[in-house]
Amino acid sequence: MAISCSADWSLACTKCYSYRRTHLHSFIPTCHFPSFYSLSSSNSYPRFYHANFSASPTPILEEASSNTPITHVDVHFADAQQYSKPGTENLNEFLCRLFEDPKTEKLAFDYYQRMKERPEFRPKRSTLKHVIRYLLRLKNWDFILSVSEDFKIYHVLPDGDTCSRLISLCIKMRKFKLAETLLDAFSSDVEVAVFAFGSAMKSYNKLHMFRSTVLVFERMKSNSVAVNSRGYLHIMEAYSRLDECEKVVQLFHEFESRKLRDSKKYLAQIYGVLCESLGKSGKAFEALEYFREMNKKGIYEYSIYSSLIFSFISLHKVDVAEELLREANSISKIRDPEVYLKLVIMYVEVGLLEKTLEVVKEMKDADVKVSDCVLCAIINGFSKRRGFLAAAKVYEQLISQGYEPGQVTYASAINAYCRLGQYNKAEKVFAEMEQKGFDKCVVAYSSMIVMYGKTGRLRNAMKLVAKMKERGCKPNVWIYNSLIDMHGRAKNLRQLEKLWKEMKRRKIAPDKVTYTSIIGAYSKESEFETCIQLFNEYRVNGGVIDKAMAGIMVGVYSKVGQVDELVKLLQDMKMEGTRLDQRLYQSAWNAFSEAGLQLQAKWMKESFPIA
Repeated sequence: MAISCSADWSLACTKCYSYRRTHLHSFIPTCHFPSFYSLSSSNSYPRFYHANFSASPTPILEEASSNTPITHVDVHFADAQQYSKPGTENLNEFLCRLFEDPKTEKLAFDYYQRMKERPEFRPKRSTLKHVIRYLLRLKNWDFILSVSEDFKIYHVLPDGDTCSRLISLCIKMRKFKLAETLLDAFSSDVEVAVFAFGSAMKSYNKLHMFRSTVLVFERMKSNSVAVNSRGYLHIMEAYSRLDECEKVVQLFHEFESRKLRDSKKYLAQIYGVLCESLGKSGKAFEALEYFREMNKKGIYEYSIYSSLIFSFISLHKVDVAEELLREANSISKIRDPEVYLKLVIMYVEVGLLEKTLEVVKEMKDADVKVSDCVLCAIINGFSKRRGFLAAAKVYEQLISQGYEPGQVTYASAINAYCRLGQYNKAEKVFAEMEQKGFDKCVVAYSSMIVMYGKTGRLRNAMKLVAKMKERGCKPNVWIYNSLIDMHGRAKNLRQLEKLWKEMKRRKIAPDKVTYTSIIGAYSKESEFETCIQLFNEYRVNGGVIDKAMAGIMVGVYSKVGQVDELVKLLQDMKMEGTRLDQRLYQSAWNAFSEAGLQLQAKWMKESFPIA
C-alpha cells in the first residue's frame, strides 16, 4: 500500500508478506498511527491501496513500472497537521473519517482491530457507532460478538439508536443468544438500556415470542432499568396476546401513576391495548368505561371502536354493538371488513337474519367491498336457520343486487341447489364458478358428484373426478364415499376395489360411511368373507357399531352361520349402547333359532328391547 501525506509523515518501513498469492504491504508512518496494511483481495493477483490525504501534494511511493493494480483512496482532512500528534482523540477522529467513506470502511475496521492492541487507545462512542453500523451491514455476527466484549472492556457504548438497531436485527435474524449478551452489556448505561430493552420487546412481539418479551421485561426490572412509555406499550401488548388481562390492567395503572414525559405520544395506543385485552376477557363494559375516560381526557383513537364492537358482539349485546357502530360511523365510516363480518355472524347466531342484509347495504354505502366470507356467512346462516330454500332465495337476491360471489359462496349455493333437487341451477352455478377460475374447490366438486350419484349419472361423476385430478385438486373422503356408494349400487365390484386401493395409496383414511358403503356393497354380492375382513379392519381402527353397520353384519354372520361372532357383535352393540330395530332383532333371532341356541336367543330377548 502507498500512503501519501504531509511532510511530517515519513515512510519508516515497508514490509511485504506473501501467503496463498495474497500480498500484504505495510507502511508505518512516524506519527504513531498503527501500521497500515492492505486487505485481502478476492482476486488472485496482488493489489496496492493508494491513499491520498488532502494535505499531501504528491504520493510518497510511485511504482510506474509495476503491473500491480492500484486502488486509489482519497481521505480529505481539513487540517492534516493535527494528525501528526499522537492521542486517542486523533485516532478516533481518524477512524470516523475512514468509516464515513464506503471505499475505506473495511480498512477502517481493520485499523480499529489493530488499535485495540495499543494500551493508550480508547474508542469513543462515535467510533463504536461506526463500527457497529458497518458490521450490521455485513451481518458479521462473530465480529459483533467480539465488539460486544469491547463495550465491557472500555466501558463505552454506541448511542441508543444504534444499540436499538443492533438488538432489533439480532432478534429478527434469530440471533437470540447474541441479543441476550448485548442486553447484558447495555445494562451498564441506563439511557442506552432503556432503548435497547424496548427494542428487544418490540422485536420479540413481531415474532410472536410473547413469553420472551415478558422475560426481557423482568430482566429490565431486575437490572433497575426504568421502563419508558414505549416499553409499557410493548409489554402490555405481550400480556394481552398471552390473555393475561389482569397484568395488562396492572401495568396500565403503573404507567398512569408514573406520569412519564413521553406518555402522550403512546397513550392512545396503550388505551387501545387495554380495551382490546379487557374485551377479549369478556369485560366489554369495563373496556367501554376506559374508552369514555380516554375521550374525556381529549385523547381519541378511532381504531378502538372496532375492538369494542368485537367485544360486545362476542357477548351478543346487539344494542350496544349497534350503538357503537352508529357512533363510529358518525365520525367516519368504518372500513374494517372484519367488523361487518362479525356483525353478520352475530345476527345469524341470535336469529336476526334480515339484519345481515342491512349489514351488506351498510358496507356498500361505506364503499367497503362485500367479501366472499360475508356473503357465505349470510347464505349459510339462512340455510342453517331457515333451510336450503331460503338460502337459495337470498343467494339469488344478493346476485341480483350486483354482489360478486367467491369460491366459498358458490360452493354454498351449489350445495343448497343440490339439496333442493334443483340440479339444473346447481350445474349452471358450477359452470359459472369454473369460468371465473374457481376450479379447485373440493366442496363444490363433492356436491356435484353426490348430485350425479343421486341422479344415476355415474359417467358424469367419473368425468368430473378426472377433471378434478387434472386441475391438481385431490379428492377427499367425501368424494370417495360418493363414488363407492354409486359403484356399489351399480354392483361394480371391480371399480369398487380400484377406488379402495386408490384411497389407501393416497393415504386417505376411510370413515364410518366408507366402511358401511363398501361392506354393504360386498354383502349384496354375497362376498361375505370380504365383508368380515373389512369389518374387522374397521373395528381395529376404532370404528363404532351403529344401526346401519349392525344391520349389515347381523345379516352376514347369520348367512355364514358364524353364531359365535354374531353373539360377540351383539355384546359389543350392547356395550356401546346400540339398540336393535325389529328387522335386526328378527334376523338375529332366526339365526339363533336355526342353530338351536335357545339360551342365546333368550339372552338377546332380555338384553335388547326392540327399538
